[in-house]
Amino acid sequence: MAWFYLITAGLFEVLLVTMMKLSNGYKRIIPTALAILSGGISFYLLSLALVSIPVSTGYSVWTGIGSAGAVIAGMIFFNEKKEFKRIFFIGCIVISVIGLKVFS
Repeated sequence: MAWFYLITAGLFEVLLVTMMKLSNGYKRIIPTALAILSGGISFYLLSLALVSIPVSTGYSVWTGIGSAGAVIAGMIFFNEKKEFKRIFFIGCIVISVIGLKVFS
């Protein structure tokens, strides 16, 4: 169950940064409220996951999901560049996260 919490926490982190972008510097109320809510949920789920997952693994996986997810969200929703180099390095992050799961 801890890994479910951790992965879900990472997905809420992606929602957090996406809503931060849409909030326009916290000037738009709904994206701002969603950013605060998703950030709270993300931290709460991360804290639940860290009860049984080592902090070094849990935090690394959480930030990896957030980082890769933020890049992908930027490409999909904000027309950021979809270059081979970016996709390659996202793949490296994903492989690293999988490696941490397998060897932890």
